[in-house]
Amino acid sequence: MATSDKKNSLACVILAAGQGTRMKSARPKVLLELAGTPMVDHGIDLAVSLGASRIVVVAGHGIEQVEAHLRSKYAGLSGLAVALQEPQLGTGHAVVCALAKLRGHRGDVLVLYGDVPLLERATVRRLLSARRRRKAALAMLTMQLEDAGAYGRVVRGRRSVVEAVVEAADASDDILAIREANAGIYCFDLDFLRKASRRLGRDNAQGEFYLTDTVALAARSGSGVVAVPCDADEAHGVNDRFDLAEVGRVLNERTVRRLMAGGVTITHPESVVVHPDVKVGRDTVIGFGVHLLGRTRIGTGCRIEVGSVIRDCILDRDVWVKPYSVLTRSRVKKGAQVGPFSHLRPGVELGPGAKMGNFVEGKKALLGPGVKANHLSYLGDCEIGEATNVGAGTITCNYDGTHKHRTVLGERVFVGSDTQFVAPVTVGDDVVIGAGTTVMRDVPAQMTVVNPKDQKTWPTKQRERKANRRASGKGKAKR
Repeated sequence: MATSDKKNSLACVILAAGQGTRMKSARPKVLLELAGTPMVDHGIDLAVSLGASRIVVVAGHGIEQVEAHLRSKYAGLSGLAVALQEPQLGTGHAVVCALAKLRGHRGDVLVLYGDVPLLERATVRRLLSARRRRKAALAMLTMQLEDAGAYGRVVRGRRSVVEAVVEAADASDDILAIREANAGIYCFDLDFLRKASRRLGRDNAQGEFYLTDTVALAARSGSGVVAVPCDADEAHGVNDRFDLAEVGRVLNERTVRRLMAGGVTITHPESVVVHPDVKVGRDTVIGFGVHLLGRTRIGTGCRIEVGSVIRDCILDRDVWVKPYSVLTRSRVKKGAQVGPFSHLRPGVELGPGAKMGNFVEGKKALLGPGVKANHLSYLGDCEIGEATNVGAGTITCNYDGTHKHRTVLGERVFVGSDTQFVAPVTVGDDVVIGAGTTVMRDVPAQMTVVNPKDQKTWPTKQRERKANRRASGKGKAKR
């Protein structure tokens, strides 16, 4: 984020002090997640993308939780501050609280809301550009609605010049009939905002300091107001769980469309969930019900099949993820295959051409090129060398009740089915391990390992007679 405080620099105020009682949550409304991240982050990330040198989040209800989140998520972001609004006396009062954190700043002030997460960067750029080009006291976003409901109405005078915004609670029937509504997003000249904020009053139906009253003050200032039209979807606020779901749907649809426009095939767009920070390469095919979450990166020519969930992973090109696989914070290299029904927990890395098959679970597992673990195994805290074959039912016994330990298998090892590796243990290259073996000690290269077990065999009829005798009580155990 830029740190200059020159005349054309930008500060951003994000209003996030409301309790959000209709959300029925123990958390502040702005910390409820939308597309995998708290709502307030969408405003902060937008401000950062616009080059804001100062960002002030105005919080009230649950301010301790808000501050804790911001410290964790944005620890390295200079110029970010939190202002307390207590008591909460309206939007104008909230901006006054923020101005105390903007001492020394010169330039524009962008006002956003922590619960309006659908604003497009291009729209806000138009807003900033309009204020600077016209040298207006403020620029504001407006929208045309069939029924403006509880939104403030934009009142225009001669030559369609904006004169004021009247809140719905204070409006006459004639004003309520106006279709142009205030979206509540502003760009102010800071000098004007400081002066106007001192002139705000509370003579209104809500008994609050309205930020909208600055519009009339700007109209009379000589510098005037510039209105910038925007799509109503972009100003959609979140007031309850229904709004949260609807805004999430719109955000997801935008992301899906962006991927498809970039050359990604999504067979059932309405069924998938894709977070905004996900990137997918051309000619990748995404199937029904797939979830791509967090900061996942997927290369070109991949196939992600039905029901798979991938979070914060990197997949190189030509990777095939088969149905109902779950991948978290893992890396899958070129041409590797996962699934069906595989579970890659954090720290798994599959080398080029490796295969982790059905009902195989991995955790902190490094599988080299061409490794095959095709079914029903647990591979935790291990490193497996190139071209090794892991048989069904193999388990790395990595936990001794106190500590985790590592298993290391060399290259071209053949692991028979139902093998257990009691870590820590190292197996050299070209070792053959027989089915049902428990490996408890290191094995040098080019060795064969089995656990000898006697096999007992007797005629089936004799076995049946013994069972019958026990059932009749004639056969008694010797003492």
